[in-house]
Amino acid sequence: MAQAYSLPEGERLELQGQSAEIRRLKAKLKRVTEERDILKKAPAYIAKESR
Repeated sequence: MAQAYSLPEGERLELQGQSAEIRRLKAKLKRVTEERDILKKAPAYIAKESR
């Protein structure tokens, strides 16, 4: 059975591609934010350990 779509196939595929890119960018943003937070804490940790 064929499924009816409200958008033409080209537009639907473009939206799917954009959604995939948004998911990828959100994942990358999360990773980079975590890295930034770790690096912000690193100087204090190093200073504490070197005493």
